Amino acid sequence: MIAPDTRPAPVSMQEAFWYWLKLGFISFGGPAGQIALMHTELVERRRWISEQRFLHALNYCMLLPGPEATQLAIYIGWLMHKTRGGIMAGALFVLPSLLLLIGLSWIYLAYGTLPVVAGILYGIKPAIVAVVLGAAWRIGSRTLKNPAMIAIAAAAFIAITVLQLPFPLIVLVAAAIGLAGGRLAPRLFQIGGQHPNNRPTYGLALIDDDTPTPAHATFAWAKLARVGTVGVVLGVAVWLLLARATGADATLAQMGWFFTKAAMLTFGGAYAVLPYVYQGGVEHFHWLSATQMIDGLALGETTPGPLIMIVAFVGFVGGWTHQLFGGSLLLAGVAGACVATWFTFLPSFIFILAGAPLIESTRDNVRMTAPLTAISAAVVGVVVSLAVFFGSHVFVQAGRPDWAAIAISALACVALFRFKMGTIKLIAACAVAGLVLSYWHG
Repeated sequence: MIAPDTRPAPVSMQEAFWYWLKLGFISFGGPAGQIALMHTELVERRRWISEQRFLHALNYCMLLPGPEATQLAIYIGWLMHKTRGGIMAGALFVLPSLLLLIGLSWIYLAYGTLPVVAGILYGIKPAIVAVVLGAAWRIGSRTLKNPAMIAIAAAAFIAITVLQLPFPLIVLVAAAIGLAGGRLAPRLFQIGGQHPNNRPTYGLALIDDDTPTPAHATFAWAKLARVGTVGVVLGVAVWLLLARATGADATLAQMGWFFTKAAMLTFGGAYAVLPYVYQGGVEHFHWLSATQMIDGLALGETTPGPLIMIVAFVGFVGGWTHQLFGGSLLLAGVAGACVATWFTFLPSFIFILAGAPLIESTRDNVRMTAPLTAISAAVVGVVVSLAVFFGSHVFVQAGRPDWAAIAISALACVALFRFKMGTIKLIAACAVAGLVLSYWHG
C-alpha cells in the first residue's frame, strides 16, 4: 500500500495492459457499474488519476454519443500513454465482451436456448438493479454537492421518466444551465460544489490536480484535424472494402452504415438506442427475429463490457441467418459480429483521441467546465431512471409482483450498501440464487 503523501510510481504499458484486460473481463453492471469500478481502482486504490481529473474526463464522455464507460477508459489510457494507450485501453475494454458474445451467440444458434441461462438471468437481473442504484449513489455523492446540482439531477429524472423527453435534449438543457451558472454563480458549478476543498483524500495521484498537462495532451487545431481525418478514413476504407467484396447492398456493408448511425445516436446508454437497433435489425433488414433480439439482450446482460455490445449479437445472428459465406455459418456470424462492433465503437475512439486535448485545456476554466458539471449532475438522474426501468421489468411479471426477484434485489442492496460486497461476487451469488430458484420452481 502506497502512503497517501507519496506519489505512485509511473505506470508501464505492460502494467496498464494487464489492468485494462482485467477490467474488460470484470466490468459487469452497465456503464454506471463500470465507471464505479474504474473510480474505485484508478482513483481510490492505485491512484493513477485524481478525483477531479477523473470527473473532468467523465463529464466530457457523458456529453458524447456512444458508450461513456468505454470512452472514459480510452480517455484515461490516452492521458497516461498517448494514442497507443488510448487504443489499447478501449480495445481491451471491448474485446472480452466481443469474444464471449461470439461464443454465446454460437451456442444459442447451434444448440438452442439453455434452461441454465434463464435461471442465471433470473438472479442477475435483480442484482443489476442494485448495482445501478449503488453506482448512482456513488456518482451522486461525488457530484451532487449543493442544492443546484440536486435540483438538476431531480429535474433530469422527471424529464426522462415522467415526461419521456429525449436524452439529447436533457443534455442540451443541462449544458445551457451550466453555461449560465458558470457565469452567474461559478462556485455552485465547480467540481465538489460549494466546498471544493472537501474532496475525498485518497492521497497524491500520479496524474494529480496540479500535474501539468503532458505534451501529447496539449490542444492544437492541426492535431484535431489530423486525428479526425485518420479516423474517418479508417471507417470509410473498411466500408469500401466490404462494399467491394460483397456489394454495397449486401449484409455486411449494410451493417457498417447502420451501426455507424446507431453509434451517433447512442446518447444516454445502450437502452436509449435499442429501439433504433430493434427497428433496423428486426423490422427493416430482418437480420433476426423479435424473440432473438430479446434473447440477445439477455445474453448481453450476462457478459462484461458495455451494454451496447448487443450489436455483436445482432451482427452475429444477421451473418448466420443470411448465410453470408455459404455453408460456413460460424465464419459468417463472426464476420457480422466484428463488423457491427467496429463501426459501433470507431466513433468513440475518434471523439476521444481528437477531442480530449481540447477538454484538457479547459480544466482550470470554470466557465468552460460548468456545462460539463451540470451534465454530470443530470446524468445522475438519468442513471436512477435506468434503475427504475430495470425494476419495472424485473419486479413485475404478468401484472403481478415477483416477490422472489424483489427479495434478491433487496438483499443485493444490503450487500452493496451495508457490507460493501464487490460487484463480481454479488452477481455470482445472485446468479446462483436465480439458478436454484428456477430449478426449485421447475
